[in-house]
Amino acid sequence: MHNSRQTDIQHTILLFDGVCNLCNQAVLFIIPRDPKETIRFASLQSDTGQRLLGQHGLSADRLDTMVLIDRGKAYTKSSAALRIARKLHWPWPLFYLFILIPRPLRDTVYDWIASNRYRWFGKKEQCMLPTPQTRRRFLE
Repeated sequence: MHNSRQTDIQHTILLFDGVCNLCNQAVLFIIPRDPKETIRFASLQSDTGQRLLGQHGLSADRLDTMVLIDRGKAYTKSSAALRIARKLHWPWPLFYLFILIPRPLRDTVYDWIASNRYRWFGKKEQCMLPTPQTRRRFLE
């Protein structure tokens, strides 16, 4: 796994709740649809996740949203999800059109799903371990 601050600058980083089954499935969904490997991953609970949250002025105990760090800016909730879709191969960038919906409305839907994610999809006892093939994309 990488632990370089240089990686923080060069790559888009997705911070996700490492014990959330829905969040882990989202990461597993993204990996094969990002063939250029532009997105790196770190759990919100990791040292890197905690450091990046702090650097972007976000609470260290903020586990209710994924955080996308892209070009030095942090995006949360629906904005993060839609920016991720834009980086994936066809047809997923089409979902970025939902950015035209006002953010409060988009985030209301996001918050509803986030508040029910453990009940609907379950929770792991520990963070996901990447496979040897994907390990280089995960930050410690």
